[in-house]
Amino acid sequence: MGGFKEMYSSFKWKWLCFFVSGLLAGTLIYVLYISRVFSYMSDEPAACVNCHIMGSYYKSWQNSSHFIWTTCNDCHLPQDSLINKYYFKAADGLYHAAIFTLNMQPQVIRARRSSDQVIVENCLRCHEPLVTEFTMMQFEVQESLSGRDKLCWDCHRDVPHTQIDSLSSISGFTVPYPDSPVPDWLKNML
Repeated sequence: MGGFKEMYSSFKWKWLCFFVSGLLAGTLIYVLYISRVFSYMSDEPAACVNCHIMGSYYKSWQNSSHFIWTTCNDCHLPQDSLINKYYFKAADGLYHAAIFTLNMQPQVIRARRSSDQVIVENCLRCHEPLVTEFTMMQFEVQESLSGRDKLCWDCHRDVPHTQIDSLSSISGFTVPYPDSPVPDWLKNML
């Protein structure tokens, strides 16, 4: 009889562990699905508007001079290596996910210091010959980031995100907000 109790007790724990593991795995898969995590692996600018707060930035970029030449990732991610690009994208994405999940996003979105450096380096990647010719000197990223020199957007405030009054003020441009990932059967339960 003692062996049966041990076997029964062990059997219950195995099923409990199996059930809890399945529940956790299912929750993780659902969170990955609902957050559209795989859309962030691409360079598609529409992935940025998975967060609705980015709609005005997307629309202003659509109306800018950079629209036909660049995507969000061209300016906002390191371009020196694929490893750096995806590491920065993952770290920044996890930060954004935490901030938005905890409802701690600021009223006005500003780039963080690490993003400032990446953006300035990417401005120079495309525009360094022009900057050097007009300023007659080599642009120093660290001088700008330390506040001893101007950042690109100190003078070019509306490039590549032009100033817009409202999302409806620009005709012909749309923000491709994604459809809700919540299945209809779940919506009907609420």
